[in-house]
Amino acid sequence: MKYVVNNHVVLLRPPEGALAAFIRPFSDWVCGQGYQLDSLRQRVRIAVDFSRWLEGQAPHPTNVQAQHWTRYLRDRIRHQKMHRGDAIALEQFREFLCRQGVIPPEKKMLPSRLTAIERCTQDFEQYLREERLLAQATIVNYVPFIVGFLKACFGTGPVTLSQLCARDVVRFVQREAPRLHLKRAKLLTTALRAFLRYGCYRGEIRADLVSAVPTVANWSMPLIPRAIAPDQVHRVLTHIDRSTTVGQRDYAILLLLARLGLRAGEIVFLELQDIDWKAGCLSVRGKRGRRTQLPLPRDVGEAIVTYLRHGRPRTHCRRVFLRATAPVRGFLGPSTVSTVVRRVVDDNCFFRWRQLKVSFRACWVGHSAFFPDFFSSSGKPTASEAAGATISSQPVSAYSPDRACFSFWPPLVRFARVRFCAASAR
Repeated sequence: MKYVVNNHVVLLRPPEGALAAFIRPFSDWVCGQGYQLDSLRQRVRIAVDFSRWLEGQAPHPTNVQAQHWTRYLRDRIRHQKMHRGDAIALEQFREFLCRQGVIPPEKKMLPSRLTAIERCTQDFEQYLREERLLAQATIVNYVPFIVGFLKACFGTGPVTLSQLCARDVVRFVQREAPRLHLKRAKLLTTALRAFLRYGCYRGEIRADLVSAVPTVANWSMPLIPRAIAPDQVHRVLTHIDRSTTVGQRDYAILLLLARLGLRAGEIVFLELQDIDWKAGCLSVRGKRGRRTQLPLPRDVGEAIVTYLRHGRPRTHCRRVFLRATAPVRGFLGPSTVSTVVRRVVDDNCFFRWRQLKVSFRACWVGHSAFFPDFFSSSGKPTASEAAGATISSQPVSAYSPDRACFSFWPPLVRFARVRFCAASAR
């Protein structure tokens, strides 16, 4: 007797076992994630086989425990042929059941007793998260450096921050910095300064040890311009194939970089409710959770609308920009934006997405007409009305990095610190 799971999967017999009732909802969820037919059938097959295997071991879903998943994989390897992706499919089925509340989430074993260094770093993490409002990714990058610093200073003994001195700080940086890449070494000193400020905040460090942190030498390359010329930006944008869904998404992302100078993280975490189509503005979530209202240029708005209507997969995820392949979800981190730019840019163009940010500032000052009419559903706001900006008619050579001769809408204040480069000096 055949059993129809959905329009794409038909089983030779009905599923059996404790989890048989959840096979069809799981199949519908997999379909919604955008998986191809072969991947869908593989995931349903693993779920059905696991439910049948549980029949004699866990008669009820609440009896399913963590060791059952491991034992099933072990038995499958021993008696059947494992295919590529079977373990991932089983893990997705487990996560689906956890989200549905069918089985309890796996409990993480916490150590019964924390060491002095672990307690100190946990307090430091809480300070960064609650007082400084730093992102979790930043905290994850800071903590390993602080753990190493505390181990170098106190070993396995008690942590007494009042005993720290400038010599401990300098010695640690001199020992660790040569082993690291330049960017990681600069991150080390940044994390160390944050921790020493935390010690002052707690009142345990009285001396000014922050100024004792050495500066990592960083010689910039003056021959490589910080920004690219406007015609190069135009060439990159025209290079994108907007007839594909991926091209529509990438075109909108690069426009946000080049026209508004957004950070990669601000683009990644942009959500549908952050765009006010009637007012023609954009709410950007920046560092420390701060919100900034930005005007939405017409061409950027049209590019986003094209992607939302024709290129964005249908899903419950609220992120504006999503993965083009299964599982359909938002980007995991800001590094994805670098990957998008790297794929789009010609091999002969030597620049990164950060240079598109700087190009925005250079073009904005170098060309008073850089902002066309701003996008809105009513079509009313213009560049001067939406942005409230009045740019001086003086030539670019009259501008100074210290005294910018223009006034602008307050939310754009953080873009006003223009760093001039060859692209804007004419």
